[in-house]
Amino acid sequence: IYKKATELVTLTGSEIAVVVFSQSGKPYTFGHPSVEAVANRFLGMNQLPNDNIHSLVVGHRQVSINELNQQHNELRRQLDEEKEQEKMLTQMRRGKETQPRWWETPIDEHNLQELLQMDSAVDDLHQIFLAKLNERAAAAAVSSPVAPSLYFHHK
Repeated sequence: IYKKATELVTLTGSEIAVVVFSQSGKPYTFGHPSVEAVANRFLGMNQLPNDNIHSLVVGHRQVSINELNQQHNELRRQLDEEKEQEKMLTQMRRGKETQPRWWETPIDEHNLQELLQMDSAVDDLHQIFLAKLNERAAAAAVSSPVAPSLYFHHK
């Protein structure tokens, strides 16, 4: 109940008072701006002044609440977009998991163009592998008192 009352105050800027009694008769209260202020206003004991200061305070509070609501709505929209994007990525990932990868497909099932692309990809991978191997060998040569006698290169 208190959470909903707080949301109502936040969303509408309204003044609210909630009084709940436990089974033992103990009261629990929530009020904005206070339970007393809302009760006095409700009972007609404390009419709100019509002066400019009070109007400015109420207006400023309402502007702040409106700005917070706009921020909340924008963040909620962004969260919804992120959730939708996550859902799409999950679906794409599941789709890719069901399709065999090119290196898992038997060679005989590929046409000439696919085989040439595979050969090029393997060559690229081999070049990357050799570059990393030489890089690590050079790093080992610098840090080691005995330099390795061989570097790797592509034939």
